[in-house]
Amino acid sequence: MSVDLLGSGREADVYAIDEHRVLRRYRRGDDVTAEAELMRHLARAGYPVPDVHSAAGPDMIMDRLDGPTMTEAFAAGRLGVDEGATMLAGLHRRLHELPARHGRAPGDRILHRDLHPENVMLTAAGPVVIDWHNATEGRPAVDVCLTAIIMAQAGADRTHPHAAIVPGFLAGFLARAGDDPLDGLDEALAIRRADPALSPTDAAALAATVTPLILEATVTR
Repeated sequence: MSVDLLGSGREADVYAIDEHRVLRRYRRGDDVTAEAELMRHLARAGYPVPDVHSAAGPDMIMDRLDGPTMTEAFAAGRLGVDEGATMLAGLHRRLHELPARHGRAPGDRILHRDLHPENVMLTAAGPVVIDWHNATEGRPAVDVCLTAIIMAQAGADRTHPHAAIVPGFLAGFLARAGDDPLDGLDEALAIRRADPALSPTDAAALAATVTPLILEATVTR
């Protein structure tokens, strides 16, 4: 099978198989079985994810999505900050309305844990959420806080191309996400600190870096 590289992320490469399908392959050989099962479950529940055609070992073949990421749409002026914040909050609410499959606590729901504008594709049929590798189950407030932390990290980095829009985006997102953004903050900070992509210095400074931006957003929302 001849494939062309479409793009590379932190953990995986995506190849075009044809105009309708892509192959995503984890470079470290991570098994995709659980991720594919979750995506199929979400698709059956009506949540917008790519359709999975096959999954084995590190390889998943799924629908090819046409359209920009939410981040690319911001950069191109095709999506406004408030519109994007409303869209992302809506995707959180829809996800957290679905019952957990294995959760032990009554309030547990499916959590994406990396649901930010880079992982939302804007297709002709609507937004589609990608990259479910980090998904788990737990309290929805933690998922909301993880998104807020990721966005606040971008806002705190003055070299980030979208730093200027983060305060408004955060305020709009947290006002509509449906959960108290501070309720899951400590747990979300602990999860984010454990991200191997963060340097020890950045992990140690994470709370001091992002908390002021998140608190400010909750005041202005």
